[in-house]
Amino acid sequence: MPHDRQPSLKPVSDFLGSGLQILIGIGLLFAGGELFVAGSVALSLLLGIPQIVIGLTVVSLGTSAPELFVSLISTVQGNFGIAGADDLAVSNIVGSNIFNVLVVLGLSALVVPLRVKSRLIRRDVPLLLGVSMAVWGMASGGRLTWQAGAALLVATVMNIVWEVRTARENPDEPDAMDGSGSHTPAVAALKLVFGLVLLVGGSQLLVTGATTAALALGVSTTVIGLTIVAAGTSMPELVTSLVAAYRGKADLAIGNVIGSNLLNQLVILGLCAAVSGTRGLGVDPVMIQRDLPIMVITTLACLPIFWSHGVITRLEGAVLVLLYGVYLAEQLLGSLAPGYSEEFRLGVLIILLPATLIFVAWQVLAWREERRHS
Repeated sequence: MPHDRQPSLKPVSDFLGSGLQILIGIGLLFAGGELFVAGSVALSLLLGIPQIVIGLTVVSLGTSAPELFVSLISTVQGNFGIAGADDLAVSNIVGSNIFNVLVVLGLSALVVPLRVKSRLIRRDVPLLLGVSMAVWGMASGGRLTWQAGAALLVATVMNIVWEVRTARENPDEPDAMDGSGSHTPAVAALKLVFGLVLLVGGSQLLVTGATTAALALGVSTTVIGLTIVAAGTSMPELVTSLVAAYRGKADLAIGNVIGSNLLNQLVILGLCAAVSGTRGLGVDPVMIQRDLPIMVITTLACLPIFWSHGVITRLEGAVLVLLYGVYLAEQLLGSLAPGYSEEFRLGVLIILLPATLIFVAWQVLAWREERRHS
């Protein structure tokens, strides 16, 4: 009889093996990202590149390096006809953006209320909202073409130029790069190369583990990408923002999220769409109907929260984290218990959505009343 049990144990062993691959992959991505940023910054300073340019390009891209390598490798695998690879590439970006707004901002606000700079309200959040809506529109046909990717990359260059020009208006901002130039060129290059190797290896492990986990659990690669992979590749943003919030640097905690979400779409999706070539980057219809709109709505929700009183309170942070819990539950129910997913969505529409809208409206009205009496 023991041999009869062997087949039933295989899915369990596959899942445990894939889980170990995912954990090791996330660890390698985290270490690789740290080395990649340190080496890139040091080498850039040694080459005489202005620090503002380093901050707006190398450092910002450094925290998004896990998303970049995971999505890029998935796209390359898609070029060779591997099933589900495109779904993982796109869902990783969309899921990371949702995770960053709801979890990273929410948990950071729970550590300490985050004061929002007016620049974010006037420029960065509207820009992120516009890019998110544009990406949704580009993907609505079920495929991101290489032309769409090229447009996103051109928009990246335009944004960097704009960032550099507007950053000159704030010359008194603290220097975050002090000490980075103390490396020799050899040490800086070694860190850069070794970080790159860890990023590639970690990405490969994470993609393989996520695909295997999806098969073992019987869920789609899209769901795995939106949840496990997205959370794993967003760990640098989470750690950076939590530490920044704890140290009282709210602008860094918030700017890290907004900047990362912008780069995820402009640079990473742009590169993946361009690399996909003439076939284009496939987008799951479910993602077009559900997850891309949620990504846009979460970005849109930042505006009234930021604008109402210029502070993300602990209560608002708790609401953001709660909303992510609901989103995660909906993802898992839809895959593991589809019979209950419709009832759950109906409950969200009837109870949670109106309650959230009332909460946001109440916050705005409370701020207006406070301004009128002050």
